[in-house]
Amino acid sequence: MAWSFSLGRFLGSELRVHVTFFLLLAWVGFAAYSSGGWPAAIDNILFVLALFACVVAHEFGHALMARRYGIRTPDITLLPIGGLARLERMPENPIQEVWVALAGPAVNVVIWAILVVFGAGIQLESLAQLDLERSDLLSRLAYVNLLLALFNLIPAFPMDGGRVFRALLCLTMDRVKATRIAALGGQIVAVGLGFLGLTSGNPILVLIAVFVFVAANEESQDVALRSVARRVLARDAMITEFRALSPEDTLATAAQAVIHTTQHEFPVLSPSGELLGFVTRDRLFTALAGDHPRSEPAVSIMVTDIPKVALTSSLNKVLEGLHKGAPAIAVCTKAGKMVGYITRENIGELMVIQGR
Repeated sequence: MAWSFSLGRFLGSELRVHVTFFLLLAWVGFAAYSSGGWPAAIDNILFVLALFACVVAHEFGHALMARRYGIRTPDITLLPIGGLARLERMPENPIQEVWVALAGPAVNVVIWAILVVFGAGIQLESLAQLDLERSDLLSRLAYVNLLLALFNLIPAFPMDGGRVFRALLCLTMDRVKATRIAALGGQIVAVGLGFLGLTSGNPILVLIAVFVFVAANEESQDVALRSVARRVLARDAMITEFRALSPEDTLATAAQAVIHTTQHEFPVLSPSGELLGFVTRDRLFTALAGDHPRSEPAVSIMVTDIPKVALTSSLNKVLEGLHKGAPAIAVCTKAGKMVGYITRENIGELMVIQGR
């Protein structure tokens, strides 16, 4: 994820933190300092750090349960509104998806129980109270963990409860339709959360509402796309008419190609037709806006790490490469000659043509 950096690897996953997380810490510290001085600021920052340690544990609950079903979790990212475990794929078996979804909230319930054993004095009746500033750290942490478990079980896709809802729907209908229904339900809940956040003056709740609304729509589209991808081969989706560059072409030549075509990326081919890399429009604009002379070879700014697939490869394999950040996927013959390429844009066009 952009604007995030690694804290290292733990239990087989890379733990990352988004830079905006530190903005949250600064805001919490400043607000507490304004009302109670340094002791209050330190106490509140420690509470937020402890809370996010629980959030990390929640995400690792998902990751470790997914690993039982052969699904890796490349990374977990801390955001101001919580954590995000990036599973390489979601389990399509409904029962497996239920267990993976419930593993996160189960971790929060376990943490709550452990804190109660260690002296947390929070009572279940306190769930109706939002002001726990007079409680000790353990009691506040126990309260928030129980609240996190309950909040995540709201059937608002793609939250954990929404995933359970989608999995149950999959028992009686196809996954695409179930995802569409669960996503619509999630967006309705998101609108309600956003309204509550605006009327109560809670910006975090508004951010959560926006995240849920956007993420529900994106995941619904992704599931529909993968459904189409199962039935389509790379040769059916590739761009076959394109302007290519040679290793001798300059930045000026590439700039003219941008003007005279609608392409956003240009393959650089050897005289034998072998792919050397791609010059993207973004990289070209950055180079032209910088100190690069227009006479400089275009190969100096090309992306060389381009995944290659065969003509008969499944479009799912193409999607995996695009999700990892490649600007395009090259479609090559057995001899290694590039005959076409696939981008996010033309997959989107394929989706429209397929009527999905």
